[in-house]
Amino acid sequence: MPDEKITTSKENTDDRTLDLTLRPTSLKEYFGQQKIKDNLQIFMQAAKQRGEPIEHVLLYGPPGLGKTTLAHIIAKEMNVNIRVTSGPAIERAGDLAAILTNLEDGDVLFIDEIHRLNKLIEEVLYPAMEDYALDIIIGKGPSARTLRLDLPKFTIIGATTRYNLLSSPLRDRFGSTYRLDYYNHQEIEQILKRSSKILTVELIEDAAKMIAERSRLTPRIANRLLKRVRDYVQVKGDGVINSKLAQEALELMDVDVLGLDALDRKILEVVIEKFKGGPVGLNSIAATVQEDEGTIEEIYEPYLMQLGFLIRTPRGRMVTEYGYKHLGLDVPSELQSKLL
Repeated sequence: MPDEKITTSKENTDDRTLDLTLRPTSLKEYFGQQKIKDNLQIFMQAAKQRGEPIEHVLLYGPPGLGKTTLAHIIAKEMNVNIRVTSGPAIERAGDLAAILTNLEDGDVLFIDEIHRLNKLIEEVLYPAMEDYALDIIIGKGPSARTLRLDLPKFTIIGATTRYNLLSSPLRDRFGSTYRLDYYNHQEIEQILKRSSKILTVELIEDAAKMIAERSRLTPRIANRLLKRVRDYVQVKGDGVINSKLAQEALELMDVDVLGLDALDRKILEVVIEKFKGGPVGLNSIAATVQEDEGTIEEIYEPYLMQLGFLIRTPRGRMVTEYGYKHLGLDVPSELQSKLL
């Protein structure tokens, strides 16, 4: 199996360069998430009028929907600097202290994967978020004393794909919380058209629609597919992405009309053929397709469940009638009784 799944919404190595190139730099260029944009516009404008930094912001939702992009846009719209880090990167209280003391008034500190912050680091972060102060313990034992350092008035923007893993005290310290939802096909098409201009490749309307339909409603996947299709038409065509060449490229990548790849379909086929459609445990599926349980649960299952092809029951995973039909298989008569 390849190390990197083409239709995963998680960031891979190539995405880092691609995201920097294609990332919108203003709310006007950012397509989709209209309600969040409207709220942010008022939120930021009010803070500017008061001459204050914005309150701490928490962004959550599935990977690849634009949380990092929004954080950068907020900083740019507020005309402040942004410092980027992640939960796992802050290992000691000293690491956090070094970051916070180097911020200036109004600066944004973006913490990706904030749910993975060490609990001890969280304790240090609370007074920093509430009082703009950092409590540092100097010395050990009876002679230990606490030193309070004043910090500039900064803004933390936290991003997470696992909102439920955030502790209540941390969640409560964010003034604004926004959930990013999946995009619709029209929004993805707008994103693809903008990206194609930046990549200086002509994208025909029908081809944009085809790529959008296979993007799992996720901008990161849409841009990744566009890049691969661009490479294909550069070699096999005249550099213009039309529907015929786009379809050939997507078929070569083994991405079907709904954005499922070979392993997505294999999971459905294994449950149907080896386990009579389920119910079957996650460990059995993982062993049969030779993939890690966590990878299946976090990367493959969510989209299959979103499409209604796979469901979780107390007894295990089951393929639904829609899953059977997508694979062109007859729906067994006893399926409904199994689902009850």
